[in-house]
Amino acid sequence: MAKKQSNLWSGRFKKKSAKLLSEFNDSLSFDKRLYKHDIKGSIAYAQALHKTKILTAKETKKIISGLNKIEKQIDSKKDKWFTENQNEDIHSSVENKLISLIGEPGRKLHTGRSRNDQVATDIRLYLKDELNQILLLLKKLRQAFITQAKKHYKTLMPGYTHLQRAQIITLGHHLLAYEQKFSRDIERFQDSFKRIDVMPLGSGALAGSSFNIDRRFLAKKLGFSKISENSIDAVSDRDFICEFLFNCSLSGIHLSQLGEEIILWSSEEFKFIEISDAYSTGSSMMPQKKNPDIAELLRGKTGRYLGNLVSILNVLKGLPHAYNKDLQEDKEVIFDSIDTIKVMLKISNELLQNISFKKDKMYLAAKDSFMAATDVADYLTKKGIPFRTAHEITGKIVLYCIKKKKQLTDLSIDEWKKFHKLFNNDIIEKIKVESCVNARNQYGGTAPAEVLKAIKRCSSK
Repeated sequence: MAKKQSNLWSGRFKKKSAKLLSEFNDSLSFDKRLYKHDIKGSIAYAQALHKTKILTAKETKKIISGLNKIEKQIDSKKDKWFTENQNEDIHSSVENKLISLIGEPGRKLHTGRSRNDQVATDIRLYLKDELNQILLLLKKLRQAFITQAKKHYKTLMPGYTHLQRAQIITLGHHLLAYEQKFSRDIERFQDSFKRIDVMPLGSGALAGSSFNIDRRFLAKKLGFSKISENSIDAVSDRDFICEFLFNCSLSGIHLSQLGEEIILWSSEEFKFIEISDAYSTGSSMMPQKKNPDIAELLRGKTGRYLGNLVSILNVLKGLPHAYNKDLQEDKEVIFDSIDTIKVMLKISNELLQNISFKKDKMYLAAKDSFMAATDVADYLTKKGIPFRTAHEITGKIVLYCIKKKKQLTDLSIDEWKKFHKLFNNDIIEKIKVESCVNARNQYGGTAPAEVLKAIKRCSSK
């Protein structure tokens, strides 16, 4: 490993940093992924310094050329470059390398700038890029649910509450419930963008800069729509990170819920779906096994988002104003959550497209139960019986069927009339699975016609 280069505060200190301090303090091992954003920010800052006449045109050109060269070197060498340019963090690595490349002009680049506003700028630039990628993946997954819903807008299945069969629904309606979750996730990420899109550069260490840096010029160069209002807040604000991690956590929970249902539905007890062999795993011991490992990992990895969110909240809860080294802990949780949510969204999309829904099995499950009971109560209510009374009558009918080992559809009209005189022959038609579903034909309901309308609304977003 190359010898670690000098730090950026050597003038004040007589002794070199202790080896253990460096190992504990340094962040290059993980913040190196910010190199493109750090270089982008430094190029814009050099141009701002030139605008303020701190840098000459020649010096500015040398700095920008040197920074572009460093970026190309890192692109080609990756981790080897950081090993050769060992420093405390990405900022000092780039700056020290720049000085070694171009000499004295490189030493002017940090004029009026602190690593405090530098890192805050880098992380915002990074999050803006990553957020756009996450949004694209969320939109693709949302579309996958719409596509499947189109195929199954008439497919009948049991709907569940408390994991007990409750009412008859369409599979398309169930799939669109996930579309709604991920639509809200998209909205939350989009809304959070405006709080990320604030430029802190020019805030210095905490008090601003004594140099006349044109911050609006900097914001335009870096693509920020707003600039920070308060220099103390600018270098210490990590609210946008908490919000971003919460959004990752909630999306992760939605993916976990999806994973849980896939696990249940693929089990022998449900047999509602078949997962493609290419997206399943086997057992090293039991030859017959076909495991939904992807779905289990969707469920399991969600704990990482929650841990990362709690971690940064705990970092922030006791901090005094302005920058504190504790804030270095923001990066690893961000990087981990981003890496995890991206791979989970990608694999969820592919998994959903490689699931076969067993329509016959779902139909039989919808038919073989008392899920039409609510429709029986509604039948009586529509004939003038108070709902609570109708509910009680229907409960007695269900109990009767259980004792007689019958389904509602097995009852004769004479048996129906034993429970209430208002039952007529049309009750037989009303409790058919198709009739139960078609009756839920209000806006947002499960009737196939309403599901088609919902698909059209979703597709127009």
